[in-house]
Amino acid sequence: MSKQNNPLRDPRNLSAATNLVHGGGRRTPFNETSEALFLSSGYSYPSSEHAERLFRGEVEGGHNYSRFANPTVDMFQDRMALLEGAEAGRAFASGMAAVTNAVMSQVRAGDHIVASQALFGGCRYVVEDYAPRFGVASTLVDGRDPANFAAAMQPNTKVVFIETPTNPTLELVDIRAVADIAHAHGAKLIVDNVFATALYQKPLQLGADIVTYSATKHIDGQGRVLGGVVLGSKAIIEGDVHTFLRQTGATLSAFNAWVLLKGLETLPLRVRQMNDSAARIADTLASHPKISRVIYPHHASHPQYDLAKRQMLAGSTLLAFEVAGGQDAAFTLCDNLAVILISNNLGDAKSIITHPRTTTHQRLTEEVRLETGVTPGLLRLSIGLEDADDLLADLIYGLDQV
Repeated sequence: MSKQNNPLRDPRNLSAATNLVHGGGRRTPFNETSEALFLSSGYSYPSSEHAERLFRGEVEGGHNYSRFANPTVDMFQDRMALLEGAEAGRAFASGMAAVTNAVMSQVRAGDHIVASQALFGGCRYVVEDYAPRFGVASTLVDGRDPANFAAAMQPNTKVVFIETPTNPTLELVDIRAVADIAHAHGAKLIVDNVFATALYQKPLQLGADIVTYSATKHIDGQGRVLGGVVLGSKAIIEGDVHTFLRQTGATLSAFNAWVLLKGLETLPLRVRQMNDSAARIADTLASHPKISRVIYPHHASHPQYDLAKRQMLAGSTLLAFEVAGGQDAAFTLCDNLAVILISNNLGDAKSIITHPRTTTHQRLTEEVRLETGVTPGLLRLSIGLEDADDLLADLIYGLDQV
């Protein structure tokens, strides 16, 4: 038998790790081993008739302008779709561009959105401030209880939007339960899956319609480029999502797509080590006398531990913890760290700590911050690829100074 008949030529027969190296690849006649980088804004056509058919959408795999289609970006989208188990995907210039597209492409004036109140500040802005400018109302609920979503649904609700685990308090939302509620009311469920990653949580398998990622985070994972991606069925992605991208132009550059393709090749190795280190650090901090609480989904102290074990294959590369003594104590800890960096990114090869109350969530009112668990002493820690012993020693030294 020739290699053409080898069943492993079908990516559906390959593991995620193998697809993250080979999936979506399209070689040019030069037979390059690394994906080709197509730095081109436009494309020529063999004939006027071909151009006409291409613009009508009658040519499979053709390109006419890199604002909405580029061969390198195509490879990234296809590889992400394979990882997620989605029919299609579209890439964007940033994670926030992806979230804004996912939400706004699915609603029209007069529609209604239900969202969990524990959201990243930028995501909450889209739902609470941006969408209402265009006649789309919103209701925010405590996402820990699915009954709250059911109570908030209205006849004109078209979208339910959640993060799980949430940023920064790592609360969980029961994806399957909320998906059932959304679908019973004719609405679509959008899940921001950044904290769990596509390796360790599969929202589409649990009933979600659309999944979003900031590719800036674990997918690049090395602090180099911005990017985002929206994944789902062909009907959704090639319909409203593609149209919104085409007309608003929040386009991922070919170069950034190429960097993200390289990041995907090592994603399983990086995320596995980061998860293992995060779990160990959560265990250690949980018993430290200067830490009033540790929040980590796969730690037995997490109030939604059973849901976390059922819904997530691992506990996340991030944890949050509250330093006894409030903001001053949290600042003292951070300012005495030598290995862990103070920054607001996450999912990076370098460990990063941030004080959400004064950075990512500073725009929110104090009432909203406290309502969502963003207390003065709360710190969010994104675990990188450093040796876990070094990270623990750094944290213990910082805590000794408090």
